[in-house]
Amino acid sequence: MLKLRNVSKKYRGAERYAVQDLDLHVRHGEIFGFLGPNGAGKTTTIKMIVGLLRADQGSVTVNGFDVEKQPIEAKRSIGFVPDNPDLYQKLTGLEYLNLIGDAFQVEQSLRAERIQYYLEMFEMSHALGDLIQSYSHGMQQKLALTGALLHEPELFILDEPMVGLDPKSAHFFRELMRAHVEKGNTVFFSTHVLEVAEKICDRVGIIHNGKLIACGTIDELRKDSEQVNDTLEKLFLELTEEDDSIG
Repeated sequence: MLKLRNVSKKYRGAERYAVQDLDLHVRHGEIFGFLGPNGAGKTTTIKMIVGLLRADQGSVTVNGFDVEKQPIEAKRSIGFVPDNPDLYQKLTGLEYLNLIGDAFQVEQSLRAERIQYYLEMFEMSHALGDLIQSYSHGMQQKLALTGALLHEPELFILDEPMVGLDPKSAHFFRELMRAHVEKGNTVFFSTHVLEVAEKICDRVGIIHNGKLIACGTIDELRKDSEQVNDTLEKLFLELTEEDDSIG
């Protein structure tokens, strides 16, 4: 579903790469957690996957389409929610969702059904006619999530999706991610909430200083560290500390 081959990115004026020689394969039907400390390269990687940044070298393919050479085809397969959704503040919630539905050519009756389902789940139906500028951060996050799911993307990409969600909505959203992959779709998300990643991810990748330092199931990471009972948090701290000592 998602393949990154030898992907590197260095920002102008920077001394070191934000992402370097990244090879990653995320499969159909899995929830993949992308973990790392602040500044590790998570958001840069996500921006290259969705086409907001161009890699200096390497290739990114989504559902068989090269993101740089076939951007429209690749983006049709993607639903993306950034860490800080920048929505159209002068639109109502319904106008925004219809804009997204039109962009992805979602049929009207199906669109209405999905809007109703997601907004009832997030308890947002009452605000559908209000301007987005009147929404709280959490409400804007829920609206962005709904918009990204309207076309039932084969690859759902999220950068820190739990930020701003109340506990009830976060619980429903975790169930929603699992239901999405059970249909054969894929979820790729970054998070600092390691407890959530441990509970719901089929596999995780850990990036540090721009390089992928570990990838696999939690059990595989435990086996590699020889700490069979460690939590993901302990494994994460151990791996990133080791990487710092090597560097």
